[in-house]
Amino acid sequence: MDTSQARRKRTLLKVILLGDCGVGKTSLMNQYVYKKYSEHYKSTIGADFVTKELQVDDKTVTLQIWDTAGQEKFQSLGSAFYRGADCCVLVYDVNVPRTFETLNAWHDGFSKQADLNDPEAFPFVLLGNKIDLNVGHNQPVCEEKVKEWCDSRGNMPYFQTSAKENYNVEEAFSCVAKIALENEHEQDIYFPRMSETVSEAEPRSPCAC
Repeated sequence: MDTSQARRKRTLLKVILLGDCGVGKTSLMNQYVYKKYSEHYKSTIGADFVTKELQVDDKTVTLQIWDTAGQEKFQSLGSAFYRGADCCVLVYDVNVPRTFETLNAWHDGFSKQADLNDPEAFPFVLLGNKIDLNVGHNQPVCEEKVKEWCDSRGNMPYFQTSAKENYNVEEAFSCVAKIALENEHEQDIYFPRMSETVSEAEPRSPCAC
């Protein structure tokens, strides 16, 4: 089989990362794809994506992971970036209750803007990031409350993660890939004018979106 035939047989899965600015979306993506972490990233402007190839149940798939801006002023761009998604990953900071409280808005906003055929059946995964900052302490966001929220949203899969320590990152995205594959779309989901590079570290900005 030639390279072009092999490429056509690959399964491309579009995954969207959503959550407030500063919860660590870019850090999680960089840790998963590049195995690197930086304390400082530029705030994501609009959206950007990277790709990673992996095996899911003996099938080769390519995850196209979209890192979206957490600032409210960019949320109106959602419909352009969300369309054709196979899974949505919601991210909050376990140390900042406000980032958990806004999850309803992110979830419902995506559901409305992504033009979903069956919103109730669409797969979401929740990541509670920055667990490394809370080792040995009571979490500001109650775990029981988080699990109740996931249950109310159709038993949404939930992982506590640390992009900095690479804790549960691989496991979380493996779950994302598996449920995204189950929800695979047939249409072409590439946006050819978008860059496939992740913003490089920039010491001037403390926001790891």
